[in-house]
Amino acid sequence: MDFTTIEVAIGSDYVAVITLNRPQALNTFTLELAGELTTALETLDERDDTRVIIIRGAGKAFSAGIDVSDFFGKSAMEYKAWIEAMEKPLITISRLRKPVIAQVHGVAAANGAGLVAAADLAVMASSARYGLTAINVGLNCVGPVIPVSKSVGRKRALELLFDGQLIKADRALEMGLVNRVVADEELEQETRQWAAALAAKSPIALQIAKTGFYNAADLDYQQAFEYMNEVFARMCTTADAEEGIKAFMEKRQPNWQEK
Repeated sequence: MDFTTIEVAIGSDYVAVITLNRPQALNTFTLELAGELTTALETLDERDDTRVIIIRGAGKAFSAGIDVSDFFGKSAMEYKAWIEAMEKPLITISRLRKPVIAQVHGVAAANGAGLVAAADLAVMASSARYGLTAINVGLNCVGPVIPVSKSVGRKRALELLFDGQLIKADRALEMGLVNRVVADEELEQETRQWAAALAAKSPIALQIAKTGFYNAADLDYQQAFEYMNEVFARMCTTADAEEGIKAFMEKRQPNWQEK
């Protein structure tokens, strides 16, 4: 896959790495980067050699948000189309079958913070900072706050939205914005090891679990149970479910069929 603003590498461990590659601009989103990121995510979701996707940033930052150099002179409808394009990767992640892990260093701000929140999982360097900072330039992160609110709840989401401050990694962990905080020098290795461990599990079970989780998220309590029980029943009919149970009983490593 050839791109201008991102790089994609697929390893022998079934882990694909997408690198946001505008380091001179702190990997801020442009229409081109947003489009390429969406295309890469959708393409990797269909590839047999990819089971887990990592998103990281080149240079000093994960992503400092949106590049506002082309902000001026748009109509309201043009601004709507502009911001929808910037946010499309955030929405796309929830629609993928395969897990996405954000590998966060430096700064994750505004739309970059939204990308971290939209990722299924996130690992953050101990020195990194996180925030919904757009209010500081007279705007607001009303799109990114949606996945943020799913992670932290209403009051904490509004705190981040209104304050616009960058918080430290340990605070982001405590709030539930990331899963793990690790030493800066261990970030890449820890993220890759986690991704590889997930990629070693049944691909079909992992994908069904993710899809079911997002589809059930907005159902009421009883409906969510009913839906997930149907998901579980369908999962039980897969070849991987049969293989996994047999391997457990026979005390051996499973040979996943991916079906």
